[in-house]
Amino acid sequence: MAEYPVIADDEALDAAVSALAAGEGPFAVDVERASGFRYSQRAYLIQIFRRGAGVFLLDPPALSRFDRLQEVLSTEEWVLHAASQDLPSLRELGLEPPRIFDTELASRLLGHERVGLGAVVEDTLGISLAKAHSAADWSTRPLPQSWLEYAALDVLHLIDVYEILTRELAEQGKTEIAAQEFQAVLDRPTKPPRTDPWRRMSGLHTLRGRRALAIARELWLTREELAIAQDVAPGRLVPDRSLIAAIAADPDSKRALGAVKDFTGRASRTEIDRWWAAFERGRTTAELPRERVPGDTLPPPRVWADRNPEADLRLKAARPAVEARAAELNMPTENLLTPELLRRVAWEPPAQMDAETIGQALLDAGARPWQIHETAQLIATAFVDSVQESDDSSEVAS
Repeated sequence: MAEYPVIADDEALDAAVSALAAGEGPFAVDVERASGFRYSQRAYLIQIFRRGAGVFLLDPPALSRFDRLQEVLSTEEWVLHAASQDLPSLRELGLEPPRIFDTELASRLLGHERVGLGAVVEDTLGISLAKAHSAADWSTRPLPQSWLEYAALDVLHLIDVYEILTRELAEQGKTEIAAQEFQAVLDRPTKPPRTDPWRRMSGLHTLRGRRALAIARELWLTREELAIAQDVAPGRLVPDRSLIAAIAADPDSKRALGAVKDFTGRASRTEIDRWWAAFERGRTTAELPRERVPGDTLPPPRVWADRNPEADLRLKAARPAVEARAAELNMPTENLLTPELLRRVAWEPPAQMDAETIGQALLDAGARPWQIHETAQLIATAFVDSVQESDDSSEVAS
């Protein structure tokens, strides 16, 4: 097994930066986080490979500055797998790519059936990567050598994969499509904080009444505060199901709360005072949450026939056309046009339905130029045909 040292001081980082600067071609970059273990999504290991330089494994919590690294990395394209997952953690450290090539996204656009990193490496290079440590706690220190070898292999082959996928994109005439998709990943804005994020608690729908929701809100906020303070994933303190079970049990005292069998989790008893205080706040607050909050989400398509028959006809006419075009392009339908985009345009189309107005509606909703080019006319034709079909049905009925 190869030995991979971890760069954990600024002097070693300077040496790595000099070596990377002397290499050639794009940089393969990957990040290991501690999702499911830590509250934050910070990077606990960064892997970088460049031809002529080798593999470097960086320990971000131990390093104080990344400006020189960013200076070197900004000179060439980065190759990542599932870039949208890693970019936020890298940006926290001031590491920003000038351009990217996403091997997962490229594989989807090419119609590959398997798009996980191990599968893509195997399908393109015939090399099998072990995924034994994919769900490990990467905040562990020191990191075992077997984990470090696994991490190094995640970038060691990425440049070879990149070259093969680049050729495949050219052969399928998808080079420009991929470029637009990669740029969209880079340009994607940070999602604004959710309103009432506590409403995403698993099992919340089983509670009845605004008072129960008030207790759920207080418990969630209390757990969030503790999770941030300890940098621990909230579910590792007390899982959602345990909080919901405690609310359903309706305990009348702190002792009764501690006796709830299904109120489990490593902090369920050690922080019992904290949880009981949250219960009491929820039971006494005058600010009761609404049972349902209006949002901008569309109704599920299964109810469209009753709520908006015309939109239902439009969607049923356009969806097969988009699916057929995706099949012709040898890519998943959701990469050609997400179902959400199609539903939004079908639900509330422009007054005049032609390729130009549908294209503008798609653009306003976030579609890329290539997607509009491939689908706007198809959708416009389908929408117009659905109106004619509706008119014909009305004439027959009368």
